[in-house]
Amino acid sequence: MRTGFVERHGKLAELDRSFDLKFWQDQPAQAHFDAAWELIVHAHKVKGGDVRQLRLQRSVEAFQRQPG
Repeated sequence: MRTGFVERHGKLAELDRSFDLKFWQDQPAQAHFDAAWELIVHAHKVKGGDVRQLRLQRSVEAFQRQPG
């Protein structure tokens, strides 16, 4: 028996997204990040890119206090 898996069976036409929504709502933030990063890596590989070049986009902003 497999452990750590959640499954739902049925015809695609009869299934709604409630199972998926509940599954992801029950996952911690790190699981969301890991799944998103896995998709990014996969898409980059499919496009023929070098996954060693992947990195998160970084932005820099300046914050200033409002006078008064």
